[in-house]
Amino acid sequence: MREPNGTAALVINSAGEYLLHLRDNIEGICDPGTWSLLGGGREGAETAEAAIARELKEEAGLVLPELRRYTVVSAHVPADASDQITVFLGRWDGDAQALPLTEGIMLHWFPPVLIPRLVMCPWANAVIEQHQREMPV
Repeated sequence: MREPNGTAALVINSAGEYLLHLRDNIEGICDPGTWSLLGGGREGAETAEAAIARELKEEAGLVLPELRRYTVVSAHVPADASDQITVFLGRWDGDAQALPLTEGIMLHWFPPVLIPRLVMCPWANAVIEQHQREMPV
């Protein structure tokens, strides 16, 4: 089976909030104008781990050394093997507004209770819902 091309990071702080990225509302990009997770595609023979580290650094100046593979999701319905995204889980307690964002509109921390009120990228919303189901009560 082929490794998914896309990567994304589900980043959580010690307060249990999710770091979300407001995507540009530009025609032609994936999920324009929605809140999503930071990430992007692999380049060449790059591993998923190398790709997510590069994307986080390029898009937000963010370095998360303890990222771990969390899940694989489809970016579109119906699922297409070329649209698979490897999602990594990481922890970070920094100031989202202080990051040097190079793509999109903004980064912001959101508590789980506010996620349903946002215009979310569908696959990113599904990842957060999965994470919430797996959290201890």
